[in-house]
Amino acid sequence: MIFHTNHKVWHTQRVQTGNLTQGNPYSLIVRFALPIFLSQVFQQLYNAADSVIVGQFLGTDALAAVSSSGSLIFLMVSFFNGTALGAGVVISHCFGAKDEDGVSRAIHTDLAFGLVAGLVLTVAGVALTPTFLVWMGTDQEVLPEAIEYFRYYFLGVLAVVLYNICTGIMNAVGDSKRPLYYLIFSSLTNVALDLLFIGLFRWGVWAAAVATTISQAVSCVLCMWHLTRKGRVYSVEFRKIRFHRDMLRRIVRYGMPAGIQNSVIALANVIVQSQINSFEKLAMAAFGSHSKIEGFAFMPITSFSMAITTFISQNLGAQQYDRARKAARFGIISAVLMAEAIGVVYYIFAPAFISIFDDNPGVIAFGVQQAHTAALFYGLLAFSHSVAAVCRGAGKAFVPMFIMLSVWCILRIAYIWLVMRLFGEIGYIYWAYPLTWGISSVIYLIYYLFSNWIHGFDPKPVKGKRAA
Repeated sequence: MIFHTNHKVWHTQRVQTGNLTQGNPYSLIVRFALPIFLSQVFQQLYNAADSVIVGQFLGTDALAAVSSSGSLIFLMVSFFNGTALGAGVVISHCFGAKDEDGVSRAIHTDLAFGLVAGLVLTVAGVALTPTFLVWMGTDQEVLPEAIEYFRYYFLGVLAVVLYNICTGIMNAVGDSKRPLYYLIFSSLTNVALDLLFIGLFRWGVWAAAVATTISQAVSCVLCMWHLTRKGRVYSVEFRKIRFHRDMLRRIVRYGMPAGIQNSVIALANVIVQSQINSFEKLAMAAFGSHSKIEGFAFMPITSFSMAITTFISQNLGAQQYDRARKAARFGIISAVLMAEAIGVVYYIFAPAFISIFDDNPGVIAFGVQQAHTAALFYGLLAFSHSVAAVCRGAGKAFVPMFIMLSVWCILRIAYIWLVMRLFGEIGYIYWAYPLTWGISSVIYLIYYLFSNWIHGFDPKPVKGKRAA
């Protein structure tokens, strides 16, 4: 469908924002993905700063308390963040089709969704913290501090949700640079507050959560300041923030599967975390340290996945099928190569990386064991996430949902249940990740090569446009 718009206004917007439907697709993807990659670097740095500063100033018990809640926080937040991905797909598709009204209504519906989601998460996170952590089998020695950290984090989770919504809006219209600038400022703020609250004042682990939410709130304010500026296709007006029924249906259609996908992965990780918690607190601290380091391996995966989704969605909106297919191939290969390179470096220098968080020999031993099990398989992880990004950008969000649900949740949980009863050794838990990454990659490869994903939004090729 071709939309009629004010072409003079749209031309101005094309200069101000990242229209990805024209120009060399490879250089566009790299230029779009690079700021996202750098954003992920700073995101991981200030996430890691919490753990490093907590571990060095407050000790192993405090680090274990922070680590024990990581999977649960991801579970609580991931459904809403995943559903918000659907808004990004809708916004990108409307932007590529030059549908200004659709862009505006999708953005304001997205913000309304974020406000409701943030309030729900605040109430649920604060109220259900003890129940969840006890259910996960959190060590009694660290349980009080874990509850403290979790509750303070969720008191400020509205800022976290709205920040992710705002950056998603900017990324959807091809602007990945401003979120980077805001995140750099936020990261520096977070580290400074961590050092002030914990290093100088010697407050408890709750202060790390407060530092994170304050820094996220700063980023959220900066993002909203930019989005509310006049004269843009994507300008936000507070009086227009509400649910538009048609846009909400589209957001739910494309975003709900991603939300479910994120939730089932998070649920599987919570179950893995609960099994780790059944061992000693050294294993808990090591698992948390490894997760922070592994987050750096996710950076190329996340950056190219977001670039792929936005690029494909915009170009399918403009019915540029050849460009979409070229972009998918390039993005997948780039993410796999970068993730594998990071995995090799981590494998070699695992002891040094783990010791940054905690120099306890027991923590280092557990962390190195997990790193040597998973690090060389990061390419498989990247491949699965990249093809999932292709599916989301093409309007095929249910495909990755079903694959992740069956392999990364059901199969992973079944595997852990079996090996823990047969062997009861922590090393077998670590193997749950590379095994399920490999199986999902085979399924994704078959789908990518043999399905008609390129016509996800429009199953019938349009006359006059050549399908790739």
